[in-house]
Amino acid sequence: MNANTENDELLFEVRDSVATIALNRPARRNALSYALRSRILEYMGKIREQPAIKAVVLTGNGGHFCSGGDIQGMQAALTAPQGRIRLLGAHHFITEMLNCERPVIAAVDGVAYGAGMGLALTADFIVASPRARFCSAFLRMGLVPDLGLMHTLPRLVGLQRAKEIVFTGREIDAREALALGLVLEIAEDGDVLAHAQALGARFAQASGPALGMAKHGLNTSFESGLSAALATEAYAQGIAMSSPEHQDAVRRFLNKELPLYQWQKK
Repeated sequence: MNANTENDELLFEVRDSVATIALNRPARRNALSYALRSRILEYMGKIREQPAIKAVVLTGNGGHFCSGGDIQGMQAALTAPQGRIRLLGAHHFITEMLNCERPVIAAVDGVAYGAGMGLALTADFIVASPRARFCSAFLRMGLVPDLGLMHTLPRLVGLQRAKEIVFTGREIDAREALALGLVLEIAEDGDVLAHAQALGARFAQASGPALGMAKHGLNTSFESGLSAALATEAYAQGIAMSSPEHQDAVRRFLNKELPLYQWQKK
């Protein structure tokens, strides 16, 4: 599936079981406009309706992931109520990205600044090129982090380190990002998109419902107590046990056949 048109600022492609969404504003380092957010939401809705899609890759074209919010759209001064309403309009976008019931992989090359860093951290995994750079640049502009960054960042690096990253607005290179746990792996050959798509393809034979329910349980684990977590586990496992994927896995095990879904190092 290919929904692209000439000079489109957002490219969408489905190859085999992996959907790829690419920001395509290279002259602006893929600055994230409100129109782009709406388009990403549109494609995420399409992905939700297609069970054959097992993973999503989010990337940016032209050597950069995303330089942040589109500052040209910030020139008009806003009142506090207007600014709040504008951000409330982005909350649906954040929840849709974080709660997508497929593994989401951000392929980050070049800069992931400000809202671009927030966007990258809505993914489950980040694969970075050696030249990737992350920065919570909001305080440089007299702003607070948005696109969910105040939620996602401390969960990855801890509260004290998250405060240091946000308060200083300093740049983090790929190596430090890997050491901090922001990044899952570095594509040493620089072909970060190919690495991310290959990672996504490894979920092709996984149970979509089981992946989605496991992701929901893990995403909510920091906010739920033990009793709520166990209740979620019980409901999810009941559904999973009745699935054809589980029944096929049991049959294969009893027949001494290899599982359909295996995570092998490639």
